[in-house]
Amino acid sequence: MHPPTRPPSPSFCVGLFGIGLDAYWPQFAGLQARLTGYVEQVAAKLRRPGVDVVNLGLIDTPEKAQAAGHRFRQADVDIIFLHVTTYALSSTVLPVVRRAKVPVIILNLQPEAAIDYQRFNRMGDRTAMTGEWLAHCAACPVPEIANVFSRAGIRFYQITGMLGEDPQCWDEVDEWIEAARVAHAMEHNRLGVMGHYYNGMLDIYTDLTQQCAWFGGHVEIMEVDELAALRREVTADEIAGRVAHFQEVFDVQPDCPPEELARAARTSVALDRLVESHRLGSLAYYYLGTGNAENEDAVSSIILGNSLLTARGIPAAGEMEIKNVQAMKIVDGFGAGGSFTEYYAVDFNDDVVLMGHDGPGHLAIAEGKTKVRPLQVYHGKVGRGLSVEMSVRHGPVTLLSVVESRESGLKLLAAEGESVRGPILEIGNTNSRYRFGIGARRFINDWNAQGPAHHCAIGVGHLAGKLRKLAALLGMELVQVC
Repeated sequence: MHPPTRPPSPSFCVGLFGIGLDAYWPQFAGLQARLTGYVEQVAAKLRRPGVDVVNLGLIDTPEKAQAAGHRFRQADVDIIFLHVTTYALSSTVLPVVRRAKVPVIILNLQPEAAIDYQRFNRMGDRTAMTGEWLAHCAACPVPEIANVFSRAGIRFYQITGMLGEDPQCWDEVDEWIEAARVAHAMEHNRLGVMGHYYNGMLDIYTDLTQQCAWFGGHVEIMEVDELAALRREVTADEIAGRVAHFQEVFDVQPDCPPEELARAARTSVALDRLVESHRLGSLAYYYLGTGNAENEDAVSSIILGNSLLTARGIPAAGEMEIKNVQAMKIVDGFGAGGSFTEYYAVDFNDDVVLMGHDGPGHLAIAEGKTKVRPLQVYHGKVGRGLSVEMSVRHGPVTLLSVVESRESGLKLLAAEGESVRGPILEIGNTNSRYRFGIGARRFINDWNAQGPAHHCAIGVGHLAGKLRKLAALLGMELVQVC
């Protein structure tokens, strides 16, 4: 049995236009075609799977600028790249981006590292020489454009570099596209909220309106009763198929009772149907189900199914951790995983922080195969059923928290570190050892000083550059502690 696929979101669109000055074309033969070719080169570098590039070519008059603004707005672009090819009047820029009302990345790109001065000075024809210079003077109008954008209250960011071989430049372009893609995904995400908060954890309570205001998306409030009802409809064949799938993707330990695997399988199939029915892209949940046997049965067998969902890009966070499932969704959007975690202990001998959590883990970023173990106790809380034990893949990692701040609403908190080898606590939970460049003591103090909830999301790779750009696109503060 194959799990249902997520419904497609509206397409992610990148807008691109170049600028020039129509007065130049009769004066300098071939310049217009040359600059148009530069814009096409940029378009080719922007194109990739899952990205629609709306290329409006060279805009060289205010009238064309007005029309371009309408076209970008009609295309619903998420971000605009403005390729400055030569000197152009700011009146050919402002109407385009003012109407589109999305962040703008100014591409200040020369065609080459430097003008060939000897060849240039041997040209002889001063008109031709001026045309050649104009093909290289992308930097010239950027202060004018920046001035106008600043006075107009338009958010803009700059990339200065070369049109051709310039990894620093094009890596930065890639990061902007990835950040805009994640912002787009959050804008269209449907976050399921099922159950209630864990009683007494004041730090995880959040304002759902703030979440929608900052990230966009939709919050779907759901009943555990619906999951329990869906479990009744699961067939014996579907249970057997899901148990076989568990055996394939997990390292199921021999002390896992068959009846618990079957119970988890029934819930996993029902969860897939719940996600498909509500078109969810993420899920925050917690429920005791006391006094209702069906509800208690559903929630106490939920971990394996939610681990599968998390690995498929539908992160699931226990303890109704809404802020953290948002962080998990962001990290997963960058293709880096996004697993639920918190402090476990500090190993001062090795200068590492042990972190993990009970409940779902992100199988795609595990070091080896994720183990399944039976448990009677979950972090000191009453529980039963099966849980997962995994460590995050060794190598660079990033921690991310969505912080609800008294002063500024929401902000992002990030730290880069490394998942390292060493002993872990084999208690049937996700747990790893993390080393930070500023040391364990300072990391903990600096992280806590920002006022995050006690949970965070962990992903593989160093993501701070992308997260900084995402925060800029969202108009949100990012604090990076290391």
